[in-house]
Amino acid sequence: MSHHPNLSQGRGYLAIPGPSVMPEAVLNAMHRPAPNIYAGELIDMMPPLMQDLRRIAKTDHQLAMYIGNGHAAWEAALSNVIAPGDKVLVPATGRFGIGWGDTATGLGADVEVMDFGLQSALDIDRIAQRLRADTAHEIKAILVVHVDTSTSVVNDVAGVRAILDAAGHPALLMVDCIASFACDRFEMDHWGVDVMVTACQKGLMVPPGVSFVFFNDRASAVRAALPRVSRFWDWTPRANPAEFFQYHCGTAPTHHIYGLRAALDMINAEGIENVWSRHATLARAVWAACEMWGTQGSLALNIADPALRSHAVTALRLDAPQATQLRDWVQENIGLTLGIGLGMAPVGSAASHGFFRVGHMGHVNGQMIMGVLGGMEAGMAALGIKRGAGALDAAAKVIGGG
Repeated sequence: MSHHPNLSQGRGYLAIPGPSVMPEAVLNAMHRPAPNIYAGELIDMMPPLMQDLRRIAKTDHQLAMYIGNGHAAWEAALSNVIAPGDKVLVPATGRFGIGWGDTATGLGADVEVMDFGLQSALDIDRIAQRLRADTAHEIKAILVVHVDTSTSVVNDVAGVRAILDAAGHPALLMVDCIASFACDRFEMDHWGVDVMVTACQKGLMVPPGVSFVFFNDRASAVRAALPRVSRFWDWTPRANPAEFFQYHCGTAPTHHIYGLRAALDMINAEGIENVWSRHATLARAVWAACEMWGTQGSLALNIADPALRSHAVTALRLDAPQATQLRDWVQENIGLTLGIGLGMAPVGSAASHGFFRVGHMGHVNGQMIMGVLGGMEAGMAALGIKRGAGALDAAAKVIGGG
């Protein structure tokens, strides 16, 4: 019997839900000497860059940029509108809703979590009932994660605004779009969002390290009423800089700005509606394959209802320890990296080896998705994991438009 060769040489594929695949155009834009941060092109780049980000967010309101990851954006947003003792409502649908709520706790907020579990979207009716009960309007903000990266559920942001308005409730609607930005449809102004946070390492296709907070006039008014906001987190000078350094509260993230400019040029050339459509089709191809595999054996999509699944990431269940075995096999043998099942079970527990995720966000196309799915099929075949037939045919039909 001949030795089976290792097939992991060549360019690896990082199919995790962020950091996402970085385009050559972004990498090339960043491959340059440090620029002057006091005059020249970097300063001139910022106003159109901020405007392009607003265009993706579908907002005419303000935007602040921070050197930091998504957790930094969580804290920045909260620091500008939440005072110690303020009540914050967190309808959680996974690890990241819980995490944003915990950040609020760390800032002294009184956090109330409504946990909707790991396999469902938030329940609009239950939140509406809670808002109606808050006759004194103690709740100052609702923290909604548009797409929780851990569970891959997409939540109805516009529905939360509708129940806030129906209840006549003044709470700010604050939304985490870190996983969904430039992947799943999001319309800040049309949906009535007051504050939105996102970061650069997923749909924006740039290395981790820069995040953004978008905010409207209602949020600005709340900020103005606070007695103080820390100099670093204060969004006012960042959104209205008199000098270049105020965009970043110090030295600029120079190479991130160059990379982001290249990424935004790619998004502009494609058009955000087309970007959303591409993500939707590629996501359906992933689901089609997974549904066929799931006709036999234990593989299952974490979110049963396709209408509640993100177009950026798909969370999957597989009998433990097969999920970890599959991830290890494709990594070691064919150069494919799948995402861990983050937040679905305690880290290192036996149950944690029964979950994994596939990222399909940002710089992805049809052949890349077929490659991921083909790699998963190879891994399951090599490991003897029971599965239904016809998965790749089903995905190919979606991608081919048949």
